[in-house]
Order: sequence, then C-alpha cells, then structure tokens
Amino acid sequence: MTIRGLVDGALEATVVGSFTRLGYDARRRLYDWTPLDQLDLDGRTAIVTGATSGLGHETAGLLAALGAHVCVVGRDAARTDSVRRSLADAESAVVDLSSLAETHAFARDFTASHDLLDVLVLNAGALTHEFTVTDEGYELTLATQVLSQFLLIRDLLPLLEAAPSGRVIVVASGGMYLERLDVDALQPSPSDYDGVRAYSRAKRAQVALAEEWTRHLAGTRVTVNAMHPGWADTPGLRSGLPGFSRALAPFLRTPRQGADTIAWLAAAPEVAGRSGLFFLDRRARPTYRRRGTRRLDEAQERARLWELCQNATASFNGRDSVI
Repeated sequence: MTIRGLVDGALEATVVGSFTRLGYDARRRLYDWTPLDQLDLDGRTAIVTGATSGLGHETAGLLAALGAHVCVVGRDAARTDSVRRSLADAESAVVDLSSLAETHAFARDFTASHDLLDVLVLNAGALTHEFTVTDEGYELTLATQVLSQFLLIRDLLPLLEAAPSGRVIVVASGGMYLERLDVDALQPSPSDYDGVRAYSRAKRAQVALAEEWTRHLAGTRVTVNAMHPGWADTPGLRSGLPGFSRALAPFLRTPRQGADTIAWLAAAPEVAGRSGLFFLDRRARPTYRRRGTRRLDEAQERARLWELCQNATASFNGRDSVI
C-alpha cells in the first residue's frame, strides 16, 4: 500500500477524523484533487431532489456552475422557485417525494418533456423522530428514501439510457454503518419506531439498492453509485440530531465540502463505467465497518428488498417487474 493509502486508511479508521472537515481537508491535499471548476457538464441535464437547502441546494448550484441544465425538485413551491431563479439554466418541480403517486407523476411529466437525463441526484430525505405513515400506507422514511428513489430510477431509466453516460448518485450516510440490511425492519410498528434507526436502515437499503441496480443494469451505460457526504453542517443535521450537531460544530463540514463528491461523481471522466460503489471524499469505501452488520444471506436479503420495491411501485406502471 502507498503512503497516501496508509494515511487515508488511518483517517478512515478514526471515523471522526474521516467524516469531519479534517478528513475532507486532508484527502483534498493528499490526492491533489482536480478542482471542480475544471470539470465540465455543458449541455448535460441533471435532476437534484431535495434541492432547496443543505446538500441538495449546494449540489444544484455546483452542477449549474459546471454548465448543466438543472431540474430543481423540492416540496415547498416558493423555496423551489427561488433556487430555480438563482441558477443560470434551470427548471423546477414541486413534488412530495413521500408520495409514490406524486413521484410517478413527476417522472412521467419529465419524460414527456425531455429526451435524455445525464445525472440523477437522489438527495431528498430527512431524519424524523415522529412515526408517520403516508396515505399509501408506508412509513415516511421508507417511502421517501427507499421506495420513491427506486420509482424515480425505474421511471427515468429510458432517459438515463438515452444519455451517453447516465449517472445516478444516491446521497446516503455513514449512519448506514450502524445497521445491517433488514427488509422487515424497514416498515416498523409505532411502538418499535426509532427515528435514528429508521434513517440508518433506509441508508443501508439505499446502498444495497445501488448494488442491485448495478446488477440489473449490467450491459448498459447507466451507473448507480451511493456516497457519504461526511458530517456536514446542514439544516437536516441540526434538526435531526441537534445535540450531535452542537457537539461537533467546530469540526462539521460545510455543505460545499459535503457536496463535493456528489458533483465529482456527476462530472468526473474517471468515474464513467464505475457502478455499485459507496464513495466518501472521491474514493470508493467499504460498506461495512461494524461486526454483525454483514449478513451471511446478504444476496438473498437484497433480493427481498428489490421485491419489496417492485411490489410497492408496480401499480404505477401496471407491471409486476421492472426489468
């Protein structure tokens, strides 16, 4: 292993050193990163969900600065339109991504008005402490961060396949390291609900689905990768984990630092063809850190997760299977 690899590995082992701005600053210098403004998305089309604040807002701005036409997706009409107006070349859509019906309608309308999609950034989602069930019968975290994302990829797949290099980027979290993949636990009962665990389980499911999509899309030019932005100072972190946010405030990454790897995955030539990986600070990372989180039947559980997503979204296309 190289000296750089040893230093990077030592950072990774500390967790705090890896996930805070300390890790970002060290790795940026260690690997002499290509500045984002040297990358190019001219003529490309991108969708960014959850784009009205935090990482999503920053990502939309970065992709637009690289020349992309960006579709800003958010729940609040005024805030969504404000972000759209702040970008040089953008459109917006107001969508409640906890609703599969609204998610499907957005994808249908976008497909009707666009010929291709180069980049799909799946960022929407929040850590909620109150147990909530959507009108369609799914726990809110599962609906917004797992089922809706699956539906968007499925419905927008023809546009992604039409692009020279369709890239799907899932904004996950280091919280997924705390949980193993457990399909049954993704739909908890009110008495069993814990917002932090629900969020972490959903993030584990996102990473597993990136691997499953990669398997199903083998032979296409579409790639699906997940990424961890590190611990960034965002409204979502402050509201979801206020104590944690206050304790680590001096060491938290800026939203710009958290979004760096998202923009890099969207635009960097060296990422083309790489799929099913989990990135932090522009490098693929292990998907397991804690003993007991890797299942012996991992492949079978990923297949169960895929089936759950298929069944939940089947009524929106009249089919029982996706691919």
